[in-house]
Amino acid sequence: MRRILENIKIAFKSLALNKLRSFLTMLGIIIGVGSVVAVMSIGAGAEASITENIQSMGTNTITITPGREQVSMGGREVSAESIGGAQTGTDLMEQRRNFINGFTENEDEEISAGELHLEDVEALKEEASLLEEIVPVLTGGGSTFSYMNWTGSVNITATSEDYLNFAGYELEKGNFFTADDVSNSSNTVVLGYNVVTDYFGKANPIGENVKINGKKFTVTGILKSVGYTFGMSADNSIYIPITTAQNKLYGIDTVNQITAKVTSEEVIDEAIAEAKTIMRIQHHILPGGNSDFEISSSAQLLEMASSVTDIMVILLSSIAAISLLVGGIGIMNIMFVSVTERTREIGIRKAIGAKNRDIMIQFITESIVLSLSGGIIGIGFAVLITGVLGAFTTLSSPITASPVIMALSFSTAIGLIFGIFPAMRAARLNPIESLRHE
Repeated sequence: MRRILENIKIAFKSLALNKLRSFLTMLGIIIGVGSVVAVMSIGAGAEASITENIQSMGTNTITITPGREQVSMGGREVSAESIGGAQTGTDLMEQRRNFINGFTENEDEEISAGELHLEDVEALKEEASLLEEIVPVLTGGGSTFSYMNWTGSVNITATSEDYLNFAGYELEKGNFFTADDVSNSSNTVVLGYNVVTDYFGKANPIGENVKINGKKFTVTGILKSVGYTFGMSADNSIYIPITTAQNKLYGIDTVNQITAKVTSEEVIDEAIAEAKTIMRIQHHILPGGNSDFEISSSAQLLEMASSVTDIMVILLSSIAAISLLVGGIGIMNIMFVSVTERTREIGIRKAIGAKNRDIMIQFITESIVLSLSGGIIGIGFAVLITGVLGAFTTLSSPITASPVIMALSFSTAIGLIFGIFPAMRAARLNPIESLRHE
C-alpha cells in the first residue's frame, strides 16, 4: 500500500512539472467523459419528462386515430396526407375535397379513406364494457381569435362535454359546455389560462362575446393553468363543442381522434381488442380486411418513447466515446515521450536496485493518474453543461451516480490500457545504455 501511495505521489509530481502538456493530454479525456456523462444525464432527463407527460394523461388511456388514407388512380396511389388528410382547417378541407373530387371524375378511380365519426363514439359508448369517458377530439391550429380590437391566433380543441373529466382539467371560473351545447351546436367557448391573460388581462371574460374565424361565440368558462405536455401548452387553446366546429367552422363530419380510459390497467390489452372489434363492425370491415383505423395506448407510447430515447443516448454516447479513444491515444503518445525524456532516470533507478516490475508499475500509475484526473475534470464539465441547460430550458438533467461511476471506470481503464505499452518499454530499457543517455 505504501509503495502504491509513493507511486501516486511521484506521478503527480511528474504531471506538475509539465502542467500545460498534462492538461492538453487530458483534454480528450475531459471532453469524452464530460460529453458521455452529459448525454446520459440529458437522456435520462428527457425520458423522465416524456414519462411524466404520458403518465399525466393516465396510463390507462387509449387513442383511436384514422388509418392511412390512399387515393388510387389507374393503379397509382397517392397519400392523402399530401392533401391535408390528418389536419383540419377550412382551407385544408376545401383543398382535400377538391383533390379527391378531381380524382373521382373517372370510373377507374378508388378512394380508401380511414375516417372517424361521432357515430363511432356512440357505438363505443353503447358496446364497450371496458372503456369509460369516451370523447371525440377535433383540433385546429392557427385559428383567428378576436376580442374587441385584439386579434390573434389560437389552437382550437373541439370535443364533447366529457373532455374536462377525461383530461383532468379544472375550471378557474364559469362552466364547461354541456351535452345540450353539443347537441345544439352552441356557440360557446371555454378559454385556456394564457388566452385569458393575453386578451382580457385581469378582466372577467365570462359572458363576453368573442369571434373565432369571424363567428361570434360566448365565453362560458376559464380553465386553470395546466402547464406543458410534450412541449405544448393547453393554456394556449380554446375549447368548443365538437358539433359546432364541424358544422360552423370546418364544414366536415369527421374527428381527428377518439380517446378513452380503460376501466383498469390490467385489462388494457383486452380493452384494445374490444374497441378494435367494435370499430371494425362499425366500419363494415370484413374478416381478413385491413382496419382503416389505429389504436394505441399510453403504455405503448411510453414504451416507444423510452426505446427511442435509449437509442439516441446510446448513439450520442458512442459518438462522444470516440473522444475517450482519442484521449487514450494521446496519453499513450505522451507516455512514450516521457519514457524517452526520463531514460537516464530509469537507468539510475535500476542501478540502485529497482526491478522491471517497479518501473512498469510507476509508469502505469502515472498513466492512470493522468486519465483519472481528466475524468474527474470531465465530470465537472458535464455538471456545467447540464447546469446551463437546466437554466435556459425546462429540461431537468440530474447527474446520477451511474454515469459518473461508469465514466470514472472507463477513465481508469483507458489509463491502464494505453499506459501498458509505454510502461513495458520503460521496464525493458537496459540500465547501462540508459545511464549513457543524454
